[in-house]
Amino acid sequence: MSISESIFKSYDVRGLVASELSDELAYRIGRAFAVFLRKNNFIKKGQKVVSGRDMRLSSPKFQKEVFRGLNDEGFDVVNIGLSSTPYFNFACAYFLEYVGGIMVTASHNPAEYNGFKFTLGNGLAVGKESGMVDIKDLVLANDFKDSEKKGNIEDIDIFAEYKNKIFSLIKKESIKPLKIVVDAGNGMAKVTLPRILSELPVEVEYLYLEPDGTFPNHEANPLKIETLRDLQKKVVENSADFGFALDGDADRIGLVDNKGQVVEASFVEIMLGLEVLKNHPRGLMLYDLRSSKSVSEIWQEAGGQTRMCRVGHAFIKKQMQDTGAVFGSELSLHLYYEDMYKIEITDLSLLYILQMLSLKNKSLNEIWQGMKKYYHSGEINFEVEDKEKVLQNLHEKYGKADKVLNLDGFSFYFSDFWFNIRQSNTEPVLRLNLEANSEELMKEKIEEINSIIHQQ
Repeated sequence: MSISESIFKSYDVRGLVASELSDELAYRIGRAFAVFLRKNNFIKKGQKVVSGRDMRLSSPKFQKEVFRGLNDEGFDVVNIGLSSTPYFNFACAYFLEYVGGIMVTASHNPAEYNGFKFTLGNGLAVGKESGMVDIKDLVLANDFKDSEKKGNIEDIDIFAEYKNKIFSLIKKESIKPLKIVVDAGNGMAKVTLPRILSELPVEVEYLYLEPDGTFPNHEANPLKIETLRDLQKKVVENSADFGFALDGDADRIGLVDNKGQVVEASFVEIMLGLEVLKNHPRGLMLYDLRSSKSVSEIWQEAGGQTRMCRVGHAFIKKQMQDTGAVFGSELSLHLYYEDMYKIEITDLSLLYILQMLSLKNKSLNEIWQGMKKYYHSGEINFEVEDKEKVLQNLHEKYGKADKVLNLDGFSFYFSDFWFNIRQSNTEPVLRLNLEANSEELMKEKIEEINSIIHQQ
C-alpha cells in the first residue's frame, strides 16, 4: 500500500478519506505511536494509551484500526469514545497512568477529510519537532515486530473529573442568569458543554448541536466570518448577551457580542487573559506575534507579565512549559490554560466570559470596544511564486524600522504601525498581519505592501 508523506503535517496526520487515508494507515499509526512511546522511554507509568474520536463518518472504523495497532504492540487502550480534542487531551494529562493518546479527527476541515492527533501523557501535543517525523518514518517503514503480549480495550467516562476541575477555576455562584447562543457547528461540543451549562442559571439556545460528520449547516471553522452569520443573526433575534461558536473538534472558538458583531480575536485573548490573572496575579502571559499591541499593554496594566511567542500550538505549549506561563493565546483563538494542563479548554473559556459579564455592569460590546485603540488587518494571505524574493524586497523597504524581529517570519515595528509577514509551510503563500494607529493608515500600508508583493 502506498502512503503519501504529504499527509504528515506539522501537528497531525490529515488527508482525504477517499484517496489518502485507509484502514491500513490507521493500523500502522497505532503501532507506530506505540513504538515511538517505547523507544523514547515514555512508558515508565505503564502501557495505557487514551483514544477518542470525532463525529466524522469514517472515524469509528479508523479508531478501531488504531486500537488494533496499539493492542498488537502490547498496549492497552482506554477508550473515551466520542470526544472533543480538549476533552481527549484532558484525559491524557489528568490521569497519571496514561502515557499518551491518539485522537481520530480532522478538526475544522471539511467532511471529506479525517486525521489523527497525538498527545503525550503530560497533555502536550506531538509535533514536527517533538516526534511527528519519527512517527512518519515508522509508518512508512512498516517494519513492526510481533509482540508476545496483546493489549486490551477499556471504555471509561471521565466527565466527573473534567467538570470538577473546570468548576474549581471559577466562582460558580457569581454567574448571573445571562442569555446566550451557542453554535456547535455539528461538531464535538455536545460531549461536554451542555452538561456544564446545565449547572448554571443561564438561558441557552443551541445551534447545530447534534454531531454530524457531513457538516450540513456550515463549515465548523469560526475563523471564517461567513460561518458565524447564523450565530450573529440569532444573537440579535434573541437579544442575547453574547454568542459562542466552536470548531469541529471544539478546541477553537469565535465570539459574537450582544450587538451581533464578531469580537476581534485579540480582544477575546485580552478578556480571557484578564480572567486568568484574577487567579494568578502577576502571572506570565504568552501571546502570538500576530496579536494586537493592546494584548500586551492591557495585560501589563492589570499586573501581568507578558512575552511574545511564535505561531503554533506546539511552540506555545513548549514555551509555557519552559517559562511557567499561566496562559498562552493565539490569534486563531487556540487558548491554553496552565490550570488545565496547557490545554485549550473551550468550555472554560465560555465560563470565563460568563463570569466576566456577571461581575461587570457593561455589555460585551461596551467592554471590548472600550479596549480598542488600534486597527488590525486580520490575517491576509498572498499567493506568491518566489516567497524568498518577496521577503527580500520587503526587507529592503522596511529594514530600517525602529525594531525588526525574525521570531517567526519578519516583524517590522514603526511608531505608528507594525506588521508581520510569514511563510506558509505547506502552500505558496505569505501571511500578513498589520496594525496601525488609524484605519486610514492601516489601509494605506496594506496597499503599499500589496504593491511590493506583486512587483516581482
